Amino acid sequence: MLSPLMENSGSQNRFRSWLPELGGLCLKPQHYQDILQNLPCVGWFEVHAENYLGDGGAPLHYLEKIREHYELSVHGVGLSIGSAQGINEQHLARVANMVERFQPASFSEHLAWSTHDNQFYSDLLPVPYNKEVEELVCQHINQIQDRLKRQMLLENPSNYLTMENSTQEETHMLSNIVKNTGCGLLLDVNNVYISAHNCGYNALDYISSLPLSEVGEIHLAGHATDTAVSDEPLLIDTHDRQVSDPVWKLYEATLGLTGAKPTLIEWDADVPEWTVFLSELGRANKLLERAAVPSSVDNAG
Repeated sequence: MLSPLMENSGSQNRFRSWLPELGGLCLKPQHYQDILQNLPCVGWFEVHAENYLGDGGAPLHYLEKIREHYELSVHGVGLSIGSAQGINEQHLARVANMVERFQPASFSEHLAWSTHDNQFYSDLLPVPYNKEVEELVCQHINQIQDRLKRQMLLENPSNYLTMENSTQEETHMLSNIVKNTGCGLLLDVNNVYISAHNCGYNALDYISSLPLSEVGEIHLAGHATDTAVSDEPLLIDTHDRQVSDPVWKLYEATLGLTGAKPTLIEWDADVPEWTVFLSELGRANKLLERAAVPSSVDNAG
């Protein structure tokens, strides 16, 4: 199996995230048997770290079997990087043990918080964009990267409102965090589309203002429309349906800026049969193949 690449970042060694520039799928228990029996042509699988932190049991058994055939990306959902109370060392240690055990090609987390006063919330809650929060997030990312001994990818959030105490643009803060920590970016195109709609800005302008050379992974997912709050529809990041056509178009435009990047199809609720997953993956792979053609032509010349 391939391993992450080492990169020297300042005085510290970092593991550089690596995944093949192909489409990947989120790994769900409903599909364990299909995968192991058929070994489908999937570039890689992503798992949520918190689903595999135990010492044994069926999930770890199946993940070990699947890891024998496929690269993994581990996606954390509980480190609460934006929390003012800091990183929970016990939880970080459990995540580090899981990462050490499975040696994923990539590890990622969210620009969000989910813990307060020893309480854990099931939602990824937003942070304001200002210098104080930026410095806090940088401290936490450095702590995580030092503990895991590898680079982390930071995912842009889905936004439903703007905060009055934000003093800088989200893309500016993300760029500063990448520069000051050596972390990479996980660019969730669906999150960009949702946020741009809800908060009233141009999605492609947002993407263009990011340090795109630092994007190590792209996410695609489905979203829902909520009209109960106001006359203006609110888009909700639900991960419970197919990727919408506007998000596919934004993804294609994004690949025109970034070139082919490892791309995940996320689907976390109302999980469909395996063939639906493969259909979404096929659509992503076609766009990835098209995005890879110019670089192939340039290299040949």
